[in-house]
Amino acid sequence: MARNHWSRRDVLKAGSAAFAAPYLIPSHVLGRNGQVGANDRVNVGIIGLGGRARDIAKTCAGIPEMRVVSICDCFKPACPAFAKDVGQGADWSAYEDFRKMCEAENLDGVMIETTTHARAWVTVQAMQIGMDVYIEKPMCLTIDEGREMVKAARHYKRVTQVGTQQRSMPINNWASDLVKNGALGKIHTVLAPNFIGPDRWVSQPAKPMPPGASEGWWDIWSNQTAVRPYHPQIQHGWARWWDYDGGGRVFGVTGWGTHSYDQINRALGTDETGPVEVWLEEPVKVMETGKFEKREIQDDETGAPYYRMAKVVGPRGRVRMKFANGTELRMHLDGDRGPGLGAIFIGEKGKIEINRDKIASNPKDLIRVPENPGSNQKPETQYHIENWVECIKTRKRCTADIEYGQRSSTLCYLVNIVRDIGQVGKHLRWDPEAERFTNSDAGNKMLARDRRKGYELPALT
Repeated sequence: MARNHWSRRDVLKAGSAAFAAPYLIPSHVLGRNGQVGANDRVNVGIIGLGGRARDIAKTCAGIPEMRVVSICDCFKPACPAFAKDVGQGADWSAYEDFRKMCEAENLDGVMIETTTHARAWVTVQAMQIGMDVYIEKPMCLTIDEGREMVKAARHYKRVTQVGTQQRSMPINNWASDLVKNGALGKIHTVLAPNFIGPDRWVSQPAKPMPPGASEGWWDIWSNQTAVRPYHPQIQHGWARWWDYDGGGRVFGVTGWGTHSYDQINRALGTDETGPVEVWLEEPVKVMETGKFEKREIQDDETGAPYYRMAKVVGPRGRVRMKFANGTELRMHLDGDRGPGLGAIFIGEKGKIEINRDKIASNPKDLIRVPENPGSNQKPETQYHIENWVECIKTRKRCTADIEYGQRSSTLCYLVNIVRDIGQVGKHLRWDPEAERFTNSDAGNKMLARDRRKGYELPALT
């Protein structure tokens, strides 16, 4: 179902100067005295009301160029709780069905903060209805699913922003450009963390359904996956389990890993391509993510603020990848050493460590220059949301466009696939253009999953 949004978006793009303003419109609507007028604001809805959505909504409240006008979650009790905790008296319309919200509200875009396994299904339908989309990371559950999302975005001409917010942070972009533009010479090695993968859910007896939910909500929540007996560890801990995510936890492959791998693509200039080889270096074992011994932390350890959070246990094994130009990506770092949300880039002339809002280098003078923008001056996600809002008005590509999100998500799932295959030392050849292995039928079978009837991705219309 197509929806015509040209009138609001043309107003946003053209600006108020293109229209004659009626004499009696209040000043707060037109935007005087340095304020943004109501007609210039981008109206958005939030879909999926978990913990990340709370952070997103709080950040949105500090951006005058936008406003949240509606919220949605298939679990009915989530809406009033979210409005009470985050809304601070805001008059938000609440929905259980995101499609009804998109049709009923005068929205310019939606922020999709759902579970990972439902994200593609919601995103494609929202774009089909006419929404620009902000998509939480990882944007997809499989590589094939992500490619279908990119196709839909291009077909419907939607503005897309994937939630890898380091792409909008000034210092991260500045340091990435140093690497990309040759300040280190040719990059021969990139060091990244050895993140933990997803666990497999072990069947358990059903628990009582939570009070207040509508009939059939668990079927909708389960989305493309098999409908398992209800258990709160699935509903609230879904990011841990293979059925619903690829390791979307702290120091997980699709949790912190999405940020790390996206940072790598940004600095290497591989935003729209990928590696050509990937291989497993050791057997996968369930283990701790580091030694976490008491020691003196050095000033240039960019990962220090995250070490304590990274102390978790899960399945992991070292992986390597190689890009067409010979650069080797080594996923070796532990949670108590190095940049947990970034990477170390080693070149002919030195190295740069890029983490979230913090960088280090050798030689140190490489980053001790006036051009260094320094630390964030806003909440870390605000730059990213502001970029999305601006691009909704201008129709330009966002800093974390959906194609870039597809490529960083692909690195995550290549790690999981090579670990699941489990052939230590076997180099799997990857074609980044076709997004297929050229020497692994087993790997190609893991690029997609069967979707439950009723939750297939809709065909392009």
